[in-house]
Amino acid sequence: MGLIHDIGKGPIGIDTCIFIYLIEENIKYNQILIKIFEAIDNGHLLGVTSSITLLETLIIPLRKQDQILASQYERFLTQSYGLKLLDLNLELIRNAAALRASYDIKTPDALQIAAAKQENCTVFLTNDRRLPSIPGLKILQLSDYLPTNS
Repeated sequence: MGLIHDIGKGPIGIDTCIFIYLIEENIKYNQILIKIFEAIDNGHLLGVTSSITLLETLIIPLRKQDQILASQYERFLTQSYGLKLLDLNLELIRNAAALRASYDIKTPDALQIAAAKQENCTVFLTNDRRLPSIPGLKILQLSDYLPTNS
C-alpha cells in the first residue's frame, strides 16, 4: 500500500542515509521522502534520530569545505518541526551497547535503533539491509518502496 501506510501513526526512527537523500535531493528517493517529511513537518508524524546523524551528515560537507551544505544539515536536524534529535546520553549509550551485544550491529546503527526504541518508535526507516530484525521495531527499507520501473 505504500510507505506512509506501513509507517502508520509512528513515531518513526530515521537513519542517517534518509536525511542525506532528502537534503541532497537524491532523484531516486526524493518523491517518496518529500511525503514523509511533509507529514513530519505538518505534525502528523514524529520523526526521531540520534545526534550521531548530525555527526555523520557533516563529515562529507566539512571534508569538501562546503559550509553551506553543512549548515543545511545542521539547521534541518536541529530546527525542524516534528523532528526530534536525541542527544547521546548514558541511557542511550547503555541501550545501544545492549543492542550491539545482542545483535552484533555497528555502533552507529545501535545508537540509531536505541534512539528509536527509547522514543517508542514503531518503525525505523533505513536503506541498510544489514540491519537485523529487532523485536518491537519494524525495519523498513526505503528502496522497497520505489516504483517498479526505477
